[in-house]
Amino acid sequence: MHKDTVDRLERFYDAVPRDAARAEEHGALVLFVREDAGWPFYARPRLDAAAAPTLADVAAVRERQRELGLPEAFEWVHEVTPDLLAIARSAGLSVLEAPLMVLDPAALADPATLTDVPVRLLDPADPDFAAAVAARRAVAAVGFAAPGTGRGAGGPAERDAALPELDMAALEEERARVADGRRLSALAGTAQEGALASGMAMRVGDVAEIAGVATLPAGRRRGLGAAVTAALARALRAAGTDLVFLSAGSEEIARVYLRVGFRRIGTACIAEPAPVVP
Repeated sequence: MHKDTVDRLERFYDAVPRDAARAEEHGALVLFVREDAGWPFYARPRLDAAAAPTLADVAAVRERQRELGLPEAFEWVHEVTPDLLAIARSAGLSVLEAPLMVLDPAALADPATLTDVPVRLLDPADPDFAAAVAARRAVAAVGFAAPGTGRGAGGPAERDAALPELDMAALEEERARVADGRRLSALAGTAQEGALASGMAMRVGDVAEIAGVATLPAGRRRGLGAAVTAALARALRAAGTDLVFLSAGSEEIARVYLRVGFRRIGTACIAEPAPVVP
């Protein structure tokens, strides 16, 4: 990994939560505590830490997360903080080693070459913005409940059953973030089937992360996830974002992003308590 890319990714990971959370320092780790009812954040290595995180740092953060009723979640880039992988596992955490991928702009695919299903970016001025946000979240809920790229039974009926009740304050926050370019959201679907795939991007300056790309299991093998990713990447590039990255959930999923124009540069680690085996 080039040092410039590493530094920019680290600053991005540190900056994104600070927009909606307070930062608590625990040794060489920083825990981001959200100030509202939105999706909870994680703990990660401090940018200015003089030493690597220790087992005691991890234990202190987990105790604080339990005290606050937060998920015991940690994220870091393995190539930046390599010792944390063994420490996290020794603490009883399960660690996903996700392919960390950066867009090669010269290889960025046209969404229209990946699927014949239309992809649209959500516009906060559209009268159906709230319904589109709800659809994006419902598609993600159904899609992530069935990991992988294989087809399955979850389709429009399951999506509609998963439509969330939107908190108005959270909806207005999302509208504001999309309006000023800090967030992008995309949906792929047809008039007959409705939303089949969704994704989003978070942007800080000229760096952005694409995340939450999901496809209903019944709609897979149609290029929808790849097309959503390509549409988001093209919009980010058009807005002046010159570093676009993502973390793939598995090597299988990483192959989808290779088709879009992303190249692996490292490993993003995502840790949480290991499941209890009865």
